[in-house]
Amino acid sequence: MTPATHSTLFPQVPESADAVLDGLDPEQREVATALHGPVCVLAGAGTGKTRAITHRIAYGVRAGILQPASVLAVTFTHRAAGEMRGRLRQLGAGGVQARTFHSAALRQLQYFWPKAVGGDLPRLIDRKAQLVADAAARCRIRLDRTELRDVTSEIEWAKVTQTVPADYPAAVAKAQRDAPRAPAETGQIYAMYEQLKRERDVLDFEDVLLLTVGILQDRHDIAEQVRRQYQHFVVDEYQDVSPLQQRLLDLWLGDRDSLCVVGDASQTIYSFTGATPDYLLDFRTRHPHATVVRLVRDYRSTPQVVHLANGLLAQARGRAADHRLELVSQRDPGPEPVYTEYGDEPTEAEGTARRIRDLIASGVPAGEIAVLYRVNAQSEIYEQALADAGVPYQLRGAERFFERQEVREAGAALRSAARFGANDPLLDDVVDLPSQVRAVLSTKGWTTEPPAGSGAVRDRWESLAALVRLAEDLARARPEAVLADLVAELDERAAAQHAPTVQGVTLASLHAAKGLEWDAVFLVGLTEGTLPITYARTDKQIEEERRLLYVGVTRARRHLNLSWALSRSPGGRAHREPSRFLSGLRPGSGSPAVRAVRTTGGVERGAGAARSRRARGPVRCRVCGTTLTVAGEMKLMRCEDCPSEMDEGLYERLLEWRAGQARRLGQPDYCVFTEKTLIAIAETVPSTDAELAAIPGVGIRKLNRFGADILAICAGEERGDGGGED
Repeated sequence: MTPATHSTLFPQVPESADAVLDGLDPEQREVATALHGPVCVLAGAGTGKTRAITHRIAYGVRAGILQPASVLAVTFTHRAAGEMRGRLRQLGAGGVQARTFHSAALRQLQYFWPKAVGGDLPRLIDRKAQLVADAAARCRIRLDRTELRDVTSEIEWAKVTQTVPADYPAAVAKAQRDAPRAPAETGQIYAMYEQLKRERDVLDFEDVLLLTVGILQDRHDIAEQVRRQYQHFVVDEYQDVSPLQQRLLDLWLGDRDSLCVVGDASQTIYSFTGATPDYLLDFRTRHPHATVVRLVRDYRSTPQVVHLANGLLAQARGRAADHRLELVSQRDPGPEPVYTEYGDEPTEAEGTARRIRDLIASGVPAGEIAVLYRVNAQSEIYEQALADAGVPYQLRGAERFFERQEVREAGAALRSAARFGANDPLLDDVVDLPSQVRAVLSTKGWTTEPPAGSGAVRDRWESLAALVRLAEDLARARPEAVLADLVAELDERAAAQHAPTVQGVTLASLHAAKGLEWDAVFLVGLTEGTLPITYARTDKQIEEERRLLYVGVTRARRHLNLSWALSRSPGGRAHREPSRFLSGLRPGSGSPAVRAVRTTGGVERGAGAARSRRARGPVRCRVCGTTLTVAGEMKLMRCEDCPSEMDEGLYERLLEWRAGQARRLGQPDYCVFTEKTLIAIAETVPSTDAELAAIPGVGIRKLNRFGADILAICAGEERGDGGGED
């Protein structure tokens, strides 16, 4: 089984549901076929997690178990969501919603705002810095540019951790957080910022989540409407969820547990934004019946790169380290990682540029090389060094591919050529698709050779060259393809934000590199004070810096270069030390302090045999054996038309008990249990926790809250309306 990273750009759509499973390794197949109940996928770097979860969704859709419109897959970046949509489309599972938390929440907020609040949704501001500056001025507090950025980040952290302005100072102290200003001052600015938003009738990015949570909490009718729409949830990068995002996910789910989460605690690198791996690490505690699958087969990196990555984590401390995954490379051996010490930073940048130029000369594409650093301020010296060496580069985090002006202009030209090409003399002498595209794009600035140097002209050429390569890939995959097919492909990719590859060495921060990979990676500036960064003082902060380096190492497929400079400037005092994280790993630095704690791959079934058996395949009618695809029938575990064996007396007692519970809780009856769930209980008459938990609609929370009452009623005991825990 070799789920390769470099897959064909235009694969054939699998012919059947079973064909979707072809090529998956045993653990990935377990993920793909565990379609019911809570599922937790612990996926190490490079182990094919996106492949596993997209095949899981596609298998469920193609098998008729999941309805495309009822699935919501959420992740953290538009790029990741776009990639997921692109893969699902290639697997024949178009129509599935794959969005970021914010885009999914914004869509719901825009739809329900008139009904829940009335009027138009307030304007959403793109950037909050100016509003924060105005708030500080109103408070007579002066902020320089750096302080403004840091205070803005603090306000964002406070909001995603659901901290109100009055509680901010106490929350900072509890989190051992280094505040950029006195906590009381920051709390004052935060309070004024919220007041200014109300005065100006605007919302910020975090308000989208907060308001959606508020509406779903207060309006049970709207919450039920959302839950009827979305029956099944998949959450990628689950180690990065914030308390606010988890609250939103809980409200989306309601009392159901049709949830699959995927993550790796060793890749938690956004704690400063409020992200926490605790929800991932505690998933089995909150969902005892969960199926847990561990993916450790690394298809990305060579054994040499994987050995270094494992060695980094072997020295880690803390809760995330206790759950680290021991990766096992599935690739052929490659070169050993290269460690290089330089006298100063300019020499380090020049040496890196020379090595990159040599790699390109040896056949490694520029687009498959990355230079990764701790802070964005380090990029300038590498931009200059690469430009001086004549090496093309691109900065990670630039404008989205399909929003670039040259890409929009090229798309319009290709669309026109596809429509009127027969009358275009430009296309008279070209017949194959790539040649037609080259001819059309030559009018927009594309040439067979790239322009010299870097800058806007080179960036424009790289964008057009990416479209040419896409046409070449399409022609190889589908020789009969014509211009209209390429235009359709571009339209679908634009809608999914699934951009083709732009050729040029990538310059990016380690944070921005998360989720990406290259054939060759240069990790630069690895000195004490930079990695770990100076302001990382607590044990938790230091361990997050170690995980950041781990993320950088695991971006490399084959070539890995690690370097540091002893001084900042030529002739400066050589007082810097290599990063402590390299101790025991780089040659001549002693033996590593290896911890024995590690987690290997495999599958772990949750408590409750009934739940585990049901999680392995489609839900079938227990009367006639037909596969069930309608949510209501799946709750009943039988077709609507099949005869019911319901105990009418038990059903009436359950209805009476539910009404009493609803009165006590001040909620509608269906918030306790839906009628379909009560019918299923009255038909199966469970006698154990496991049998009750196996009934759709009975999640772990409701099992803990109402399970004793339900089982007592099923056993014929009398229960009043005051039972159950709050």
